[in-house]
Amino acid sequence: MSVEEIKKRFVNEIKLRAYDDKYVDRNEEREILQIAIQLGVGIDQARHALAQVCHDSGYVLESGVLKMIKDQVEVASGNDGKVDQKEFEMIVDTAKKAMMGKKNDRQIKTMIVQVMEDTGNNKVKTGWFSDWYAAMKKDLGM
Repeated sequence: MSVEEIKKRFVNEIKLRAYDDKYVDRNEEREILQIAIQLGVGIDQARHALAQVCHDSGYVLESGVLKMIKDQVEVASGNDGKVDQKEFEMIVDTAKKAMMGKKNDRQIKTMIVQVMEDTGNNKVKTGWFSDWYAAMKKDLGM
């Protein structure tokens, strides 16, 4: 199956799953990729084609946003091993733009905290008498 045929099939699969919200979450992505694998397409080629179709069609691909968040968290914590509140807010702003309004601020912050916890980059710079990260996690119910 050619790349163009795969892309056409992906457009239809994406429309079936994410037409209403233009957001492809990880479960929907997994379903679409499984179809590609069943058709004999390699996983890397299928992922690339899916990302390209989502980009061209204006759909948000959750795994792409999560990778971007992970990369930014690693950069933010890279210089001293800690993320400060300003860096966190910059990551929130970037993720908000990438989400194109598909998730609210609370959901985006929850995603970022989850990435920070999963990658072990959850050390933060705190003030003398306050811990903004712990307060935010409490506010988010985490």
